[in-house]
Amino acid sequence: MEETKRTARLAGLLYLVSSIPGAFALLYVPGKVFVKGDAAATAERIRASETLLRVGIAAELLGMTLFIFVALVLYRLFKPVREKAALAMMVLILLSIPVSFLNVSTEFAALDFAGGGTASTVLSPLDPRQRDALAYLSLHLHGLGLIVVAQVFWGLWLFPFGICVIRSGFIPRFLGVLLMVAGCGYIAASLAELLLPQDAHAISRVTSVLTAAELPIIVWLLVWGAKPQRRAPA
Repeated sequence: MEETKRTARLAGLLYLVSSIPGAFALLYVPGKVFVKGDAAATAERIRASETLLRVGIAAELLGMTLFIFVALVLYRLFKPVREKAALAMMVLILLSIPVSFLNVSTEFAALDFAGGGTASTVLSPLDPRQRDALAYLSLHLHGLGLIVVAQVFWGLWLFPFGICVIRSGFIPRFLGVLLMVAGCGYIAASLAELLLPQDAHAISRVTSVLTAAELPIIVWLLVWGAKPQRRAPA
């Protein structure tokens, strides 16, 4: 049990550490740079906050890289519990990593179009307003790539993760249920953006509450690691 507890706490630590740069890159930076519906203002913010956007790109890459190790440690933790579910959990979250890495290229494109990238001289024949529009479109596509594509895997992996938690015997079952609730939130947000784009913003207010149900497992793993749970008599 001590070995299991150490592995669980390592998973919690990596989970937390990888989430910090991810939250900075995916929540804070877009809020400072992207102005919805205004290409000129967005391009101006990119030019004024080029360093911030570059730091955000680096943080996004770092967070995704660290999450590879989260997946590997969680697989090691839950493999003795339910190997097939643990494998499905690991594969699903790892599939989101290359999608997220590739999606970062749109942020580099936004820098180029706004005049802060290495290809800015090549794009000089374009009208400034066209370049501003393309910079806006690039950041918009970055957001869509995360919400519509990567977020599907962010939701799907939580279902086998939840099964592993429920069957583990050393993590409270309700945390497994919360993981599945969070998985539903991620997938619902993705489907809303794809099928109901006009209502996606309103729906996101609900789905953001559901996805927050993923957070308690981080706290449990980090603080308690693995703790035998009492089972109700059959």
